[in-house]
Amino acid sequence: MIEIIISILLVVVGASGGFAINHFMNNSKINNSNKKAEEIIERAKKEAEKAKRDSLFEAKEEIHKLKLDTDKEIKEKKDELKVSEDRLIQRENNMDKRDELFQKRELSLEEKEKSVLESQKDIQAEYAKIEELRQQELDQLAKIAKLTREEAKNLVMKKVEENMSKEISEYIKEREDEAKLEADKKAKNLIAISMQRYAADISNEQTVTVVNLPDDEMKGRIIGREGRNIRTIEAITGVDLIIDDTPEAVVLSSFDPLRREIARVTLDSLIKDGRIHPTRIEELYDKVCKEMKQKIVEFGNDALFELGLTKVDPELIEIIGKLHFRTSYGQNALQHSIEVAHLSGLLASEFGENVQLAKRAGLLHDIGKAIDHEVEGSHVEIGVDIAKRFHENEVVVNSIASHHGDTEAKSTIAVIVAIADALSASRPGARNDSLENYIKRLEQLEQVANDIPGIEKTFAVQAGRELRVIVKPEEVDDLGAHKIARDVKDKIESTMQYPGTIKVTVVRETRAQEEAR
Repeated sequence: MIEIIISILLVVVGASGGFAINHFMNNSKINNSNKKAEEIIERAKKEAEKAKRDSLFEAKEEIHKLKLDTDKEIKEKKDELKVSEDRLIQRENNMDKRDELFQKRELSLEEKEKSVLESQKDIQAEYAKIEELRQQELDQLAKIAKLTREEAKNLVMKKVEENMSKEISEYIKEREDEAKLEADKKAKNLIAISMQRYAADISNEQTVTVVNLPDDEMKGRIIGREGRNIRTIEAITGVDLIIDDTPEAVVLSSFDPLRREIARVTLDSLIKDGRIHPTRIEELYDKVCKEMKQKIVEFGNDALFELGLTKVDPELIEIIGKLHFRTSYGQNALQHSIEVAHLSGLLASEFGENVQLAKRAGLLHDIGKAIDHEVEGSHVEIGVDIAKRFHENEVVVNSIASHHGDTEAKSTIAVIVAIADALSASRPGARNDSLENYIKRLEQLEQVANDIPGIEKTFAVQAGRELRVIVKPEEVDDLGAHKIARDVKDKIESTMQYPGTIKVTVVRETRAQEEAR
């Protein structure tokens, strides 16, 4: 029992001691925590105080900096305002001076105007007196001569006109006769020799090509399902296909002969092959284009071989070959260029010039037409650029630039090329023209001379290459006929455009007829 009590006492004592120890430790912890909290608070207060001092310092610095910038800006604005103010003051002073000058000038002008008005009045008064005296003299002269002033003036002018007209006509006729004795004979001889030694056939190029078909069933195959074949052909060749009721035929229409020829060969190949579908059309078109390029080079080489020309750049040869597929008024451009080259060589040989250089200039004179549909500019400008790009002789370049009279000819060969070009273009059968344009040109040619006094009738003959003018014999004498011929020639040159030359023939005749009974 005692042991139990002792045990109980020990337990009570242990619990009390543990509670006391625990209470002591808790108090220690609380005290430590309070101390740490106080330290943290103190540290926080110090840091906050420091941050506050730093912020105040930075704010003061920023305020000081802003103040300096503001003072600087205010000073600059004041300087600008002062400069503007000085400028305005200066301008105001200038305007005051100018206003003063204008006032002085206005006063001076008013004084001068008054002086001029007074002088004008005096002059008018004097002029009136002179006119009165002049009229009295004219009236006296009219009484003495028994002619009015207008009648006398018309009489004098008519006499002067008759005398001067006769003198001018005589002078012109004498000079023309002298020039024709030598120039006409030599020019005709040169042209006759040149045209006699060279002649060529001209094949007329059209804007359409007809492709023959084996049967009408082929038309449907060319059109294809829902028109896919014909659309493909037109898209890749750039040529219009016209399929109408014409039996066993398809028409290719294009203003570009080269495209039309490529389309024709492609269509012929498709018809022979039998496989007509978009893929096959593109394959054959590519093949034909390569073959046509070789053919173009052959045309260029053949032209050079025919003319005996060498040392020509391969790219230039290809451009020359393209002329075969270009036309001008129905005249094949390559054939025309070869013809001009031959004529230029013949004329150059007669004049003792360089024949090969003349042929080269003649062949290349229209080279710009080969690509004028691909490049901006006239065929003359394009031709000059091509010749310069391939380093052709300056004589050749000038011949190309001057063959239409756009630039002055600087050599005899350039003049020869222009003459040969006119000969080739104007000879009979060289070019096509519509009947309507032909009739209009003849009517215009006949109408040109009808307005000249003294002309009774005009007739355009020899396809418009000669104009015969019938004059009234009682109004026009022999010398007047020469003057009318020259007036008609000048009027044709200034108002009309025409190939070659037009001969003007003035006919004056008097017929006396009696009938014996």
